Amino acid sequence: MKVIVADKISERGVQLLKEQPGWNILLTTNDTLSKEIADADALIVRSATRVTAELLDQAKKLRAVGRAGVGVDNIDLEAATKRGVLVMSTPGGSSVSVAEHTFALLLALVRQLPKFDAAMREGRWEKSSSGAEVRGKTLGLIGLGRIGSEVASRAEAFDMRVVAFDPFISEAAARELSVELVPLDQLLAECDFISLHTAVSAQTREMINAGSIAKMKKGVRIVNAARGELINEADLAAAIKDGHVAGAALDVFAEEPPKNCPLIGLPNVIATPHVAGSTAEAQEELGTQVALQIKDYLAEGIIRNAVRREPAGSFGGPVPARAPVPGIGGAARLAGFAGGGVKAGADSHPVCGRGSRSRYASAAQRGVGGRAERSAGRKGERRQCTRGGRGKRLDRGRGDSQARTWLPEHPGSLRTAGKNRISARFYGRRHCAS
Repeated sequence: MKVIVADKISERGVQLLKEQPGWNILLTTNDTLSKEIADADALIVRSATRVTAELLDQAKKLRAVGRAGVGVDNIDLEAATKRGVLVMSTPGGSSVSVAEHTFALLLALVRQLPKFDAAMREGRWEKSSSGAEVRGKTLGLIGLGRIGSEVASRAEAFDMRVVAFDPFISEAAARELSVELVPLDQLLAECDFISLHTAVSAQTREMINAGSIAKMKKGVRIVNAARGELINEADLAAAIKDGHVAGAALDVFAEEPPKNCPLIGLPNVIATPHVAGSTAEAQEELGTQVALQIKDYLAEGIIRNAVRREPAGSFGGPVPARAPVPGIGGAARLAGFAGGGVKAGADSHPVCGRGSRSRYASAAQRGVGGRAERSAGRKGERRQCTRGGRGKRLDRGRGDSQARTWLPEHPGSLRTAGKNRISARFYGRRHCAS
């Protein structure tokens, strides 16, 4: 097997692939990728490498592309589908990091931290009354998937009211997060803060524009750590200049790096260079997760987190694949929707739902980012796993899915289908006691 790692991933992920007998693991750059892709069985990328139709035409043996991250907008899904190439993403690996960065942006924006920091660096002591509390304010989340859910839990700790617009989340799932589902127009009209957590699709591209901004309350603040294409940057800049929007905190831009973005440099705009998911923990998790998924697919035919081209009318972009992966029956497809693993050519699946309320989620119950509906999440819930008489408590956190996948190559490993908070951490046998 020849596996090309085109973008840098964690050393643990690379080592996991190198441990496979007879596998050739090749680290390439954009300059050398086209020369090596012809006989490759799999390709691993992050966001820097673009997997185009032209590149896929050169990859005569390619079976899978693994994306170390959530978004797959750098991969031509339609071209991959036509050529029978499986595309897998790694949802959940960076959810906590992105959620924490989102909240950091929100707090920095409302308390004007960059302004005060700049003043101190210039020797000015500007001890003035400015900013506002977030307590009691309303936060609107457009998208309540993995990251949106993590942001919601942090907002609750700050005593904020949280509302969300997400057509694929049930009322019951939202209630478990103490989130109120509302229509989009109501969210725009009521919220003091609006945070974006959806993929780019025909329905969401530039959804923040002059028309939607006009529906927002005066003084609203906007946070975006999802995709820059969700915002019409010129319209938002105009709204900030005329005072209708109090400010914006952005980690993503329509063009990256931004060259002529009208938002950069505005006094009420905080900008970071698409680093929300770039923590050491997230990168370690993403690299290990994508390597594990590629290994399991090539060696065992097990498919996890497959994506396909965005269907017409979808709200959130690419969704888990039901087709055209050969040989996957109905039960296996259902397991794929639940975020676990499915084995090509089989109608059964290795995902087990345990616990009194566990269940599998249908596609319609998944979050915008592809998250399975939270089923038995309770705040502070913990599980005890044992190995050789020694136990380690694993904090599942609020709302983790109960569906779990046992990894056959690692007896004693446990993966959660949902936020994958403990994926690639191997703490116990196939025994887990509540």
